[in-house]
Amino acid sequence: MIEIAVFEQHRPMLFGIAYQMLGSVADAEDLVQDTWLRCSQASAQVANPGGYLARTITNLALNRLSSAAVKREQYVGPWLPEPLVTVPDATGDTELAESVSLAVLVVLESLSPLERAVFVLKEVFAFSYREIAETLDRTETSVRQVGSRAKSHVRARQPRYAAPAEVRRHVTDEFLAACLGGDLNRMLELLAPDVTAWNDGGGKVKAALRPLHGAENVARFLAAVLAQPMETPRLMAVDVNGRPGLLLTTAGRPDSVACVEVENGRITEIRVIRNPDKLRHLAELQEIRTDRTAQVTRLL
Repeated sequence: MIEIAVFEQHRPMLFGIAYQMLGSVADAEDLVQDTWLRCSQASAQVANPGGYLARTITNLALNRLSSAAVKREQYVGPWLPEPLVTVPDATGDTELAESVSLAVLVVLESLSPLERAVFVLKEVFAFSYREIAETLDRTETSVRQVGSRAKSHVRARQPRYAAPAEVRRHVTDEFLAACLGGDLNRMLELLAPDVTAWNDGGGKVKAALRPLHGAENVARFLAAVLAQPMETPRLMAVDVNGRPGLLLTTAGRPDSVACVEVENGRITEIRVIRNPDKLRHLAELQEIRTDRTAQVTRLL
């Protein structure tokens, strides 16, 4: 049996494993609760609570992935993970969010469930291969092979020249200011010529059904979206999975979350999440005021 205080101590790790396995905040929270129910009902004493909890939630996530795969095959338009939106002073949440960006979560979607589990446990939470082998009931040798394959796959698809955090923040704020001011020329200057934008509406709201390529196509699409009539729109500078991003609310409700990747001082990737099912957990952010929001406003 595991005491509630011990479980709460490991809760951030459990949520992190489930979220990075599934890409869903709601599903991750469900699995954390399922893990507690299972562990609280165990009669035997647990010698290694952290390992036991990690094993429980990893196997629950692997089971959940099989049904998630079917849903994503039927998904309308590009699929993106549910965003973790934080503000600079939310230290604990930001540390969790920075562990895996939206771009990496998208790459993890292309891994097999087993590869994804090994990568998350080893590269994000620093479990040893021996511990992972015990968690997944496999040999250490086979887990090492899976981990090496997964790591190579993720590295090959990550940005080659990751911009420093302060550069990402500056470029993002400049781009937000250009969007707010309707400055199409400045938007084009900040977009890389080969930029790609993904829009996740899930078939429930208006969104591009295919990725958009090229600076002019992306800039004009975003400008057209922002020019549409909206009820009391408000743009806020936030962090999205540890990266500078944007939260748009209309009538006090989350409408869109955007996150960018920056290389060589220009934006190379934009991911916009509009599916309302993926934004429900952001309602509490609608009243947030941050220094970054004020900084973006002053750039206008």
